[in-house]
Amino acid sequence: MDDIVVTPRLVIPGEELAIAFARSGGPGGQNVNKVASKVELRWNPTTSAALGPDDRAWLVERLRSRLTSDGTLIVTSTATRDQRKNRDDATEKLALIVRTALHRPTPRRATQPSRGAKRRRLVDKRHRAEVKRGRTHHDD
Repeated sequence: MDDIVVTPRLVIPGEELAIAFARSGGPGGQNVNKVASKVELRWNPTTSAALGPDDRAWLVERLRSRLTSDGTLIVTSTATRDQRKNRDDATEKLALIVRTALHRPTPRRATQPSRGAKRRRLVDKRHRAEVKRGRTHHDD
């Protein structure tokens, strides 16, 4: 199995990947019973040499719901009736899942509202108060 380039920094070695083929469900006529086109790709991020300790902890935490009890990530593909296309699809899916899970959100930096924004807010507030004051009902 070929290595999977997830990001320029992270390449999953091919020897860490296990691939299995099975007969796919769905339409296919008589062909469906003799061609194993479903692809199941397995990779264990908890034991992978491609990950550093902090990336591994982050990834395992983010993918916790998708991992099996022994920490294996299973990606399947039954997109086409062609085994090679399904293998490529499963490989792309795995790379996408790992890339998405590794993405760390940029921390929010607190900013101050500008003087103009403060002034506009207060002007709008005064205007609103005037509108509401104008609604008061007088009994004369």
